[in-house]
Amino acid sequence: MIHFLLAVIYLSFISLGLPDALLGSAWPSMYGTFGVPVSYAGIISMIIALGTVVSSLQSDRLTRRLGTGRVTAVSVAVTAAALLGFSLSGSFWALCLWAVPYGLGAGSVDASLNNYVALHYASRHMSWLHCMWGIGASIGPYIMGMALTGGCGWHMGYRAVALLQAALTAVLVLSLPLWKKRTEPDSRTESGAPDRPLSLGQVLRLPGAPEVMAAFFCYCAIEQTIGLWASSYLVLHLGLSSEAAAGFASLFFLGVTAGRGASGFLTLRLSDTQMVRLGLAILAAGLAVLLLPLGTGSALTALLLAGLGCAPVYPCLIHSTPEHFGAERSQAVIGVQMASAYVGTCLMPFLFGLIANHLSAALFPFYLAALTLVMSVMHRRLVRISHPGNGGN
Repeated sequence: MIHFLLAVIYLSFISLGLPDALLGSAWPSMYGTFGVPVSYAGIISMIIALGTVVSSLQSDRLTRRLGTGRVTAVSVAVTAAALLGFSLSGSFWALCLWAVPYGLGAGSVDASLNNYVALHYASRHMSWLHCMWGIGASIGPYIMGMALTGGCGWHMGYRAVALLQAALTAVLVLSLPLWKKRTEPDSRTESGAPDRPLSLGQVLRLPGAPEVMAAFFCYCAIEQTIGLWASSYLVLHLGLSSEAAAGFASLFFLGVTAGRGASGFLTLRLSDTQMVRLGLAILAAGLAVLLLPLGTGSALTALLLAGLGCAPVYPCLIHSTPEHFGAERSQAVIGVQMASAYVGTCLMPFLFGLIANHLSAALFPFYLAALTLVMSVMHRRLVRISHPGNGGN
């Protein structure tokens, strides 16, 4: 039965990825329907992100009250309802309304599930689970593409993903008794947890909390900036065609997904700290290659390396949270980490858009390099604060 629960968690991570890229893949077909400018996708995306930040910050309180299993089931059900609402929307403002539960459903389940895995499973599972997220994020646009090419419209694309989420909700409800019975030899104890959830102020005062928040902010800023602007950089700065640039940009996400699959095996020999440092080194190498004047070959290699470098950073940072802050505080800290990550997702790609518009898209590698440097410094400080006796090694 324990293996069944692990399978349910893997399915849940696929479910987390399913809605993430739907708006981007459907919006070219949606905005004309509502008679709004193409830029209005940013409004919906911002509402979703804000909802995610709010629910992430509430994850400690919700998980203590309901437990991880119930939080996951309720959150997936809320997301399913929001996706169904999207499919039935007849106006842009209806989309904005449904974007609220869309975001609220995503944040708490993300934080709660990540903490559960960090406490109860080895690091390899965290890497493989985030690989499953990548698979889900790839399947979502594929479903939407099938709906669009099949003449069913974007409504049916959202509806199909909503039905998948509803089916997973039923599986999660059936699995609820297993979440309480979970007892694995590699589990990390949750004894000594405080009676009340930690407030945001209390989390921020924990040694190392500002550093880990900055690291998550920078990581998601890097991932989202590459995802949003890589194609534009290749077109505007390197002169590639739009079609070729889109294909090259997808190599980044291929690298992330494949890298997380490989990272699961590497964690058998390397610690979380070593994995993060390895990932940052590969990411830096990818950005250096992007600066080489070797044309399309260097761009292809650079984006693949950047994806491989990003692959272990996020899951290993999360998995190390109980080690850095204690199992009794990990849920509160992970909730704040997720919120910080989503803030980076919202702000930093937008900031680079302003830089590209007013200065030059050629600054893309330097922008990413600056974020990578800050993340490296913050991670080293975090390790030194958490393990002062070994100098951060």
